[in-house]
Amino acid sequence: MKVSVNGRILQSPDEPSIGALDHGLIVGDGVFETVAVIDGQPFALTRHLERLSRSAAGLGIGRPDVGLLRGAIASTMAGQELGFGRIRITVTSGAGPLGSPRGSGDLTHVVATESCERPPAVSTIVTVPWARNERGALVGLKTTSYAENAKMVEYAHHHGADEAVMANTRGELCEGTGSNIMYVVDGRIFTPTLESGCLAGITRELALKWLAPELEIVEEDAPLRVLRTADEIMLVGTTRTIQAISRVDDRLLDAPGPVTALAQQIWRAREAEHTDP
Repeated sequence: MKVSVNGRILQSPDEPSIGALDHGLIVGDGVFETVAVIDGQPFALTRHLERLSRSAAGLGIGRPDVGLLRGAIASTMAGQELGFGRIRITVTSGAGPLGSPRGSGDLTHVVATESCERPPAVSTIVTVPWARNERGALVGLKTTSYAENAKMVEYAHHHGADEAVMANTRGELCEGTGSNIMYVVDGRIFTPTLESGCLAGITRELALKWLAPELEIVEEDAPLRVLRTADEIMLVGTTRTIQAISRVDDRLLDAPGPVTALAQQIWRAREAEHTDP
C-alpha cells in the first residue's frame, strides 16, 4: 500500500500525517470514493472524481483539488503490482474545533492505493432491522460518516453473510452498505430508484447503460419483502462489479441465475473495452 496526504507520499501508511483536530476524524466531516484498479489502470476514474466533487458540494465543504488528487493517484500507483486493486480517495473539511462547527482552513486530501483480491462472483446477504433515511441531510452523498454502515456489516458477518441490505423508512428496498441491489422477476431486472434514498452508484449507472441493449432493466421501488420471492438477486458495486447472491437471510437461491450470468458476461465485455467510460 502507498498513501499520499495533501500530495506528499508517506514513508509508511502508519506515518503520522493528519492533525488530531481534522474534522474528518472529529465528526466524520468528509467525502470519499473507492476506485477499482484493473490491469494497472483505474476504472471509471473521471466518474468517481465527478461524484466526489458533487458529494463535497452537497456536504458544503468546498471543491476538492482534482488535479492534486489525480497526481496523488498516479504517485500511489507507481511501483506497485496492481493486477487488481483499489484506490481510496478521501477529502475532509480540514482542521476544525472539537465540535460540529467547521474551521476555515484548507481541505485535507488523502489517497491510498493497494492491491487486493477480486471479490467472489457469488455472495450472501442479510436484511437488517435498521432503515436508511431517504429524507436525511446526507442522502445521495458519499460521506465518511459511515459508522451506521460499519454496524450493519458487523451484523451481516455475525449472521454469516457478506453484506447487509436495508429498507428505507417507507419499508422499500433501498441498498447495501457498500453496494446497490438488483433483482430479477420473470426475466426482468429491477433496481430501486434514487428516490428510495440509495446512493447513485457508478457501477449501478454503468449497468443501467450497458445492460439495457440486451436485458430489460427497470428502476422501480418495491417493498423489502420482494427479496423473499425474486427469482435472482445481485449486488453491484465498484470492486464487486455484478455479484450473484446465493442466500438472502435463510432463503437459498441458485446463483448465478441465467439473467445474472448474462449480466456478468456483458459487464466483463464492456469493462474490457472502456477504462474510463
